[in-house]
Amino acid sequence: AALDRLRTQPLTVEDAVQIALLNNPGLQVSYAELGIAQAELMRAGTLPNPRISYLRASHGDEFKLETVIGFNVLALFTAPLASRMEARRFEAVKADVAATVLRLAADTRLAWVQAVAANEKLRYAERVHVSAEAGAELAQRMQAAGNVSRLAQLREKAFHAEAVTSLAQARLQAAEQREQLARLMGLSGGQRDFKLPERLPDLPGEVPAALRDVEDLQARALQARLDVLAAQRQAESLAQSLGLTRATRFVNVLELGPARVTETPSPRKRGYEISFELPLFDFGTARVARAEALYTQALHQVAAVALNAQAEARSRSEEHTSELQSQS
Repeated sequence: AALDRLRTQPLTVEDAVQIALLNNPGLQVSYAELGIAQAELMRAGTLPNPRISYLRASHGDEFKLETVIGFNVLALFTAPLASRMEARRFEAVKADVAATVLRLAADTRLAWVQAVAANEKLRYAERVHVSAEAGAELAQRMQAAGNVSRLAQLREKAFHAEAVTSLAQARLQAAEQREQLARLMGLSGGQRDFKLPERLPDLPGEVPAALRDVEDLQARALQARLDVLAAQRQAESLAQSLGLTRATRFVNVLELGPARVTETPSPRKRGYEISFELPLFDFGTARVARAEALYTQALHQVAAVALNAQAEARSRSEEHTSELQSQS
């Protein structure tokens, strides 16, 4: 329904954001990542399936049957830690997807503003071109009549050439900005034939109080920005993973279960079977080193994202303040 309204009325910035959130293919990929993380969380909270093995050997009238049902005992002990780890990872993915949603909304708003501004610039360039063309034609006639000098006529001609170049650049910029907006909204084909408003809305009259205190704005960016939260959750998940890796450094498979052996002419035997991985060559050093490196990388990533958030908060505050001051 939102797409059908595109051809009947000018596209507002809110409609553009709504269409982008519903129709952008890249955002659907992020939604799928959320489903994958949720599935991993469900898998971590599910008990592992038992393993059943069956052996039959015979020689003439004699035969031997072995039946073993094995359970991964180590997985039972490490299940709570794995569940907490996947829960942290799921929270990180949720925060990352939410940040992607907000980033797409912000990019769509910016693209809408740039597209409308490019159309305004194009209309201005068209008016300048018409005026320059008329001025060049008038100067040529007056120079032919001897009313103006050759230099004045050449100046008008040069101004007309500049107007033609500016008009071509304005048309190209308007087309590029419109295509950028259509791409963010996920439009293709005839859907790209939407209308835009004639002009941009007016800017607010004063700087909001929330944007005046730069220090407070930086603190709010560290507390509320979802990319910072996602990086923190990812680091916490890797910390949990490091603990799990160290816990299963030497033995990561330990199975225990009842066993039954039937062998003729001997009587039936019952017992149990234990199987585990023998760490003769791989002592888990590489897995632990990899987990530690990933955790260190995540810590530096948190610091980098936090630093970037503070810098962006300061930059946006200064830009907004300078724009409003220049307007006033």
